[in-house]
Amino acid sequence: MIRLFTLPAGFLLDLLMGDPRWLYHPVCLIGKLISVLEKGIRKVFPKSEKGELAGGVLEVILVCLITFLVPFGIIHLLYKWNFWVGFVLETFWCGQLLATKSLKDESMKVYDRLKNGTIEEARYAVSMIVGRDTQSLTEEGVTKAAVETVAENSSDGIIAPMLYMAIGGIPLMFLYKGINTMDSMLGYKNDKYLYFGRCAAKLDDVANYIPARTSGWLMALSTVFVGMDTKNAVKIYRRDRRNHASPNSAQTEAAMAGALDVQLAGNAYYFGKLYEKPTIGDPIRPVEIEDISRSNRLLYATCIAGAILFWGVRMLVWLYAGI
Repeated sequence: MIRLFTLPAGFLLDLLMGDPRWLYHPVCLIGKLISVLEKGIRKVFPKSEKGELAGGVLEVILVCLITFLVPFGIIHLLYKWNFWVGFVLETFWCGQLLATKSLKDESMKVYDRLKNGTIEEARYAVSMIVGRDTQSLTEEGVTKAAVETVAENSSDGIIAPMLYMAIGGIPLMFLYKGINTMDSMLGYKNDKYLYFGRCAAKLDDVANYIPARTSGWLMALSTVFVGMDTKNAVKIYRRDRRNHASPNSAQTEAAMAGALDVQLAGNAYYFGKLYEKPTIGDPIRPVEIEDISRSNRLLYATCIAGAILFWGVRMLVWLYAGI
């Protein structure tokens, strides 16, 4: 029953507070945990294919156990000691682990530099939120990168954590963030992580499978509330949602591309190497700077719709299952 209130309260806190720079973020602690464990495990396991695969599996098990059990223990003890202290911390953590306002703020920094700064400043701003090489991006390339980031992170940064919060409270939300952070740190197909990070990458695919598809449909349908192209959003989502090496990444990008009537994705450079990637959407019109602002309007509509949906799901579970 408590989650009927902590989820919407945490979401509102995220919209109001975002991610204050002065406040240490729990994901930073998870990142340090992953790094420390990786260093220790690599010293123990042999540097062979099987050794790195086994080490990667152990890393995943330990991170999952710690990211679930530590917040579970803290919240459990606080609720036993004082209900309101437990409620406040759970709400606060929920707000911290959602990224609606921070995603909007960071992408709008790119918008501001494109409108009022130089292309070099815009490239630097977008390099803070994307993994691709940005030093040679054109104005259109910078804009596309920002829009794609808003689309992709609407799922793993907001909708997925909300879904897991609705199902299992803060412990499950932390567990998801642990899985997602492992993928972002270890899930590379390079010499260092091809085997060590494989388990983390596969687990992230599984954890995001339902949230990504939920996000895609929510985004396509939320176009109704912001006056965007609903028909094209549904069309492109259904057609292009698999146009990515990851089974989940193109879900929201496809809905966003269709909603904006633009073409996203395509080839990109990572660490100096060109990766050929399929495009998403149709170039009904050229990409323009204002698309960053439009993508954020759709982001907010999608996240509000998601919060309402998951609150309703939580209510039904409590009413009919008593949990």
